[in-house]
Amino acid sequence: MLTVFSTPKPFAGHIGVIQRNAIRSWQRLHSDVEIILVGDDPGTAEVCGELGIRHIREVQRNQHGTKYLAGIYDQAQEVARHEILCHVNCDIILMSDFLRAVQLVLKVRDRYLMVGRRWDVDLQNPLDFDKTDWERDLRGLALAANRQRPPQWIDYFLFPKGLYYQKIPDFVIGRPGWDNWLLWFARSSGAAVVDASPVVCAVHQNHDYGYHPDGEKGVWEGEEAQQNYKLLEGHRKFRTLENATHFLRTDGLHRNHRHWLVQVKRNSYDYLSPAWFRMLDLTRPFRHRIGLRKKGGSSV
Repeated sequence: MLTVFSTPKPFAGHIGVIQRNAIRSWQRLHSDVEIILVGDDPGTAEVCGELGIRHIREVQRNQHGTKYLAGIYDQAQEVARHEILCHVNCDIILMSDFLRAVQLVLKVRDRYLMVGRRWDVDLQNPLDFDKTDWERDLRGLALAANRQRPPQWIDYFLFPKGLYYQKIPDFVIGRPGWDNWLLWFARSSGAAVVDASPVVCAVHQNHDYGYHPDGEKGVWEGEEAQQNYKLLEGHRKFRTLENATHFLRTDGLHRNHRHWLVQVKRNSYDYLSPAWFRMLDLTRPFRHRIGLRKKGGSSV
């Protein structure tokens, strides 16, 4: 049916709780779901043994010990039992609506990338998956919080085996940009990019950034983040869910007729911005002479 793979952080404290919640939710998607965890972070081997899931211990890391995305994807594709793979960040809970979305996509597409937005919630404790209404309660919590992330945030990626095999550059995971590149690559390779956000409530369990020595700022602005940004080549290899070729509704797959307009606007902005700022530089002396800068203010 489906192989789900992820790479966890150390199973300690609150992070350990929410990662167990996520993994246990994946196990309940279908009786034939294979789960693979990649990496030797503390507690991973023990959790794999406890929950009966596959474990790939070794993965390539950079000089800071951060995992390379390519190593995770390539190894998962090499050993996966199924032809359909899904990479999910290890703090994301998936429910039965996700499986229904997968089945809808597979009816009409053989080359695809299914992705979607997430809903942020605060969960501190283990979920009770023995409760028959755990999905209803969790979905209600997510909708009540009403914190759905914008289209550039993507936390799950469903695709056929081989789509990304040995094609991913030196992105490191846990830093920004690689998710947007995955969308760009799927589009550039001719795959349908399907936004499942209208029908899938993927729940992200909020957590802090204590796993990085510089916290949130280090994750988003540090040296590794800058290296990831460079691989995007500006906006050239950057795509969001607004660039999806299709979107899902309960009645099936629909074309996104606006995706081309989104990219035209972004390309125009990238093209015109340098010219705009160059014009500001050239006209600054004249604007200052005629009093367009307020006394004591900052220049444009």
